[in-house]
Amino acid sequence: MRNVPATPWYREPWPWLLMAGPFLVVIAGLITLWIAVASDDGLVADDYYKRGLAINQVLARDAVASARHYRARVMFSPALDRVRVTLAGDDLPAAVVLRLSHPTRAGLDRILRLAASGPGVYESALSPPDRGSWRVTLEDPDRTWRLTGAWRLPGEPVIKLGM
Repeated sequence: MRNVPATPWYREPWPWLLMAGPFLVVIAGLITLWIAVASDDGLVADDYYKRGLAINQVLARDAVASARHYRARVMFSPALDRVRVTLAGDDLPAAVVLRLSHPTRAGLDRILRLAASGPGVYESALSPPDRGSWRVTLEDPDRTWRLTGAWRLPGEPVIKLGM
């Protein structure tokens, strides 16, 4: 039998290999914690029950827009710094409100009041929105009617609502 000198445990590869798994799990946990703290997504509304009850009022606004035969084309400039809305239908308002809502980041939402620059034409400047999906809502300032649609950026510079 040969006498092999014993080496200290820290010079053996197996203890280090066995400790690598738990160490990597701790590092992954810390990274996950950092992501959770750094990116507040704001998905849950505090008044979700009231919003659920108000869905019938929202559907009634869609019906008013349909009864007035409203159709709209929302056109963005190539630089995405201006927006023009062409609205057709009965009894056009003096101004409209355009809402660009991000589906997951409420802090990115934009609300623009567009003044009439001609019969059925409304314009405004805007700060260029971020890439991704957007929900587009066109309504009057009193919120009696609305037209909705979806927009993907980058994508088409024209969105048709109510058509």
